[in-house]
Amino acid sequence: MSKPFDIQVKVDNFYLGAQSDPAENRFVFAYTITIENHSTQQVKLLKRYWLITDANGKQAEVYGDGVVGEQPELAPGTSYSYTSGAVLETPVGTMQGHYEMISSTEQMFNTAIPVFRLAMPNILN
Repeated sequence: MSKPFDIQVKVDNFYLGAQSDPAENRFVFAYTITIENHSTQQVKLLKRYWLITDANGKQAEVYGDGVVGEQPELAPGTSYSYTSGAVLETPVGTMQGHYEMISSTEQMFNTAIPVFRLAMPNILN
């Protein structure tokens, strides 16, 4: 079965050392997501779902409307970027999830956010 909509999600993330406190098991990361609409229809991001897992296996789920207070609409051939963050109790973890979206023809669909690693610099060397 082919994908009904060609939406690509790209992730760039980084460790925020100035906001982190390793002695208190507080590791702060920021991530920038770019959502690209390679479809022929306009789409709108309605909701987000995240599964955040730290190195101890502790998981947190985040589900809610839009991203950073917005429900962006992406015309064909356009992209939308935003930056947000996560706080972990370990210096390494992962995030993954999906966006719930709707097309201009009222078709609901999910776009996967591929798993990505959050890691304090030089921790995995």
